[in-house]
Amino acid sequence: MPDYELLELVLFNAFSRKDTKELAKRLIARFGSFAEVISAPVPRLKEVKDVGDAVVAQLTIVRAAAQRLAKSNVILRPVLSSWAEVLEYVRSVQAYEHKELFRILFLDKKNRLIADEVQGRGTVDHTPVYVREVVKRALELSSTAIILVHNHPSGDPTPSKADVDMTRLIIEAGKPLGVAVHDHIIVGREGHVSMRSKRLI
Repeated sequence: MPDYELLELVLFNAFSRKDTKELAKRLIARFGSFAEVISAPVPRLKEVKDVGDAVVAQLTIVRAAAQRLAKSNVILRPVLSSWAEVLEYVRSVQAYEHKELFRILFLDKKNRLIADEVQGRGTVDHTPVYVREVVKRALELSSTAIILVHNHPSGDPTPSKADVDMTRLIIEAGKPLGVAVHDHIIVGREGHVSMRSKRLI
């Protein structure tokens, strides 16, 4: 099913007696894909003709449902044995954000997810990260391992030197306190990069 047809079905609930095909096509033309439409900021959505509160509500519900489903596949399962679901989840919640978010997945000693927290919100190309606060929060939650996640709003998930340096600082700070960093995943519209798999950490 093409993206515009799926979007057309979603929009049907916002317009009970109106053809939604043209609006669906306009939204796809403006934002590029179904995923980018449901992730678009509300002010930009409302720039499109016929998009009002009812349409925004429908798109918000679909996005929330998709994220809830992705997260349910991760909770209470060993994260390292369900890595594909972890990647799907972090991409669903962050790949289409328009500002950088720094998220941490906190794991217990069996590598099960015990908390998922956004630790920082930044600009289009930077999020401040405080190494001490990351490790402190892991200790508060009795977490023995963490997975760092952040997004690149540019779409390109290639790690910068600053990304790598910051990750290494967190690894060094956590090591003597028994907090391991399993990975740092960078997500973007063009995919994701695992620093561990690229041997950057």
